[in-house]
Amino acid sequence: MSKNKLLTIGQFAALHGINKKTLMWYDEIGLFKPAAVNPSNGYRYYNYHQSSILETILLLRELNVPITEIQDFMKNRSAENMKTLLEEKIAGLNLQMMHLQAVQKTLCSHYQNMSTLLTMDLSEISIIKKEAHCLVTVDINKDISFENEVELITAETAKYSLGRLHDASYGSMIPVSSLLRGSFDNYTKLFIEIPFLKQKKGLHTQPEGKYLRAFHKGSWDAIPLRYQAVLNYADENGLTLSGFSYEKGINETVIDKIDDYIVQIEIPIL
Repeated sequence: MSKNKLLTIGQFAALHGINKKTLMWYDEIGLFKPAAVNPSNGYRYYNYHQSSILETILLLRELNVPITEIQDFMKNRSAENMKTLLEEKIAGLNLQMMHLQAVQKTLCSHYQNMSTLLTMDLSEISIIKKEAHCLVTVDINKDISFENEVELITAETAKYSLGRLHDASYGSMIPVSSLLRGSFDNYTKLFIEIPFLKQKKGLHTQPEGKYLRAFHKGSWDAIPLRYQAVLNYADENGLTLSGFSYEKGINETVIDKIDDYIVQIEIPIL
């Protein structure tokens, strides 16, 4: 019997955690009508059985479904129509969550870079451990212009539906074999590290394991000297380098001139 009892607009609004003006608006546009209206004063009244209908409307509003679509749905309510509508919204939410997770990972990477900047010794060469990462790579050579490199990167990132460039990390790769013979400018690949990228055919795997890590600040013209220091360190400590050297900038967001640019160098150790 209590479920058949009428509730005032204020009571019904409070029950659902909304403003009573929202209910008045829904009534005005024909989306959700009260169960009864007092003819003498125009007061609106609702009953408990209307709660599930209102909660459906509120859920769809929370999912950013336009009012016009909600009106169409309410006129043709069915399990099939509801299933189709929810499928679309679930797919959209999944994309939003993936994007937010990617942004979170990018922010954590920037945070780590800033922490490194505040504590780093640029002269230090250290040994670190890294987890395996899947990288999208683009082949390059000395004859490819910077403009063409940008076009290649743009085309490749477009395949992965990145919302913004900052949703990924970028860098360059040079074979260790080139470093060992003194070819310190023989870059053969650009890499894109996309958060939550799954392993699949055609991707490059940056291997798990130990790495030599070093940093270089300033002009690229002087980077061969840094690489020579890295090679000397490996030789003195009986370390065998393998695969590629992975380079990426870590302070682009906080500098104004290229002389302050810091490159992080990481090379796998066998």
